[in-house]
Amino acid sequence: MNSDHRARILVVDDEPANIELLAGIFEDEHEVLFATNGKRALDLAASARPDVILLDVMMPGTDGFQVCEWLKSERATANVPVIFITGVGDTEGEARGLELGAVDYVNKPINPPVVRLRVQHQIELKRARDQLTRMAVTDGLTGLANRRQFEETLERENARLARTGDALSVILMDIDYFKPFNDTLGHVRGDDCLREVSRVLDETISRPADLAARYGGEEFGCILPETALEDAAAVAERVREAIVELGVPHPASEVADHVTASLGVATLHCQPRQSALRVVARADEQLYRAKAEGRNRVCAAGSAER
Repeated sequence: MNSDHRARILVVDDEPANIELLAGIFEDEHEVLFATNGKRALDLAASARPDVILLDVMMPGTDGFQVCEWLKSERATANVPVIFITGVGDTEGEARGLELGAVDYVNKPINPPVVRLRVQHQIELKRARDQLTRMAVTDGLTGLANRRQFEETLERENARLARTGDALSVILMDIDYFKPFNDTLGHVRGDDCLREVSRVLDETISRPADLAARYGGEEFGCILPETALEDAAAVAERVREAIVELGVPHPASEVADHVTASLGVATLHCQPRQSALRVVARADEQLYRAKAEGRNRVCAAGSAER
């Protein structure tokens, strides 16, 4: 949800007067975006991730039904509530829109109090759904994404980048000698250590499209879309250095007197029908290489040791 609890509403209508009217209803409370044709609507919906879309049925070229169908077919916009705005009291058209996935219909002429209440209702429902979704894909201890979200994001980014053949990089990381850490200092200190390392990851893996996740136990994974191997390895090195700088004491480590980490990096140039699991397997190989070569280091596929 957007800052200060302001929702983002996308108005799609080819009539400037209708856009102006709807903007006037919502702009004091929410952020309002607008599009005057179907293509622009799809581009904005994909990039801006609105909370609600108000969609005119009758538009030249691509009509509202086609736009709704496309929105619901794309993973990024499938769960955005669509409310049709129509000047035609057509029950058959209303049924078609609901079958395509619209959540409501508003008839013209627009009644501002009614539209405001209906939109607010959808915003509140979406907030509740989003909260449940966040809980389902968030690691409870660290607040990072969990493995489920890592895998879903990997699949989604691989499909997206396959259209252009762009690079998708993955970092896998283990905290060195974490079991001896727990055995020596206890699980409470171990949990504190995981949270500290997670904070470093969250601060370092900072681009909007990037994802840092707790992959399992003391293992973490990062997804870096549109990132070449050399750049991903540089990010991994910054993570490694930041963990060293934490200075968390580790009396049972065979590497240093403080907590360290080993990281493996790999890059996939995405192609249609190519599994994204290949890049995870390669990163895992590099992680094991980093451990075998002494830990507290970054190893990247096809590159020199870092």
